[in-house]
Amino acid sequence: MSSATSLKLNLRPPPQSLKGRQRSASLVKVEEVGGRVEEVLDRSAYVNINANWVNAKGAWLIHVVLVVMGKIIIDTMPGMTQQLSWTLVNLLYLALSYLMFHWVTGIPFDNELHAGAYDDLTLWEQIDDGAQYTPSKKWLFTAPILLFLASTHYTNYNLWMFVINLTALIFLAIIPKLPQLHRQRVRFLAEDASGTATPVTPRSEKALDPSLINDTYFK
Repeated sequence: MSSATSLKLNLRPPPQSLKGRQRSASLVKVEEVGGRVEEVLDRSAYVNINANWVNAKGAWLIHVVLVVMGKIIIDTMPGMTQQLSWTLVNLLYLALSYLMFHWVTGIPFDNELHAGAYDDLTLWEQIDDGAQYTPSKKWLFTAPILLFLASTHYTNYNLWMFVINLTALIFLAIIPKLPQLHRQRVRFLAEDASGTATPVTPRSEKALDPSLINDTYFK
């Protein structure tokens, strides 16, 4: 008599629970803001006077006036040297411009006209409706570089002051203005805002086709 044949079953572990696994926090997360369709429509409804002033007459000259006034005020301090004075002028200009153009978001007035469409955008991102390489943005990009060159010259190319001024220029004026970082936000230890678990889809089992059964399924 031939031995009894038995069907070999391909047993698999049961699928994971449909409750899902909890989403863990990320150390660094880069996300884009201000790109929703309704926000774009709200921004185009009215002129943004918060950012439109940079294209007005005299807007470029005000940077030179502020630098000269700041230099005069700092020079009146007792014991101030020219090297330290130019370094302080450069650092103060970079810090204030970073705070104004790249740190503060939203608009301080008439925000209801745009339904909060600018709440997540900095002033730099609002200028010229976010367009890159416009005349105003070219000037705002060039002005801190010219001030850095002037401060480097009048500090007699002191190595330590050159390093301080160059570092401040790169991190406070150059990097925040790069087009690659437009409307991008870096979040540290960011968690899922919804707090919901990530659903897990169980793997579907394919039905066995009887025509594919051969001797490998039997012992």
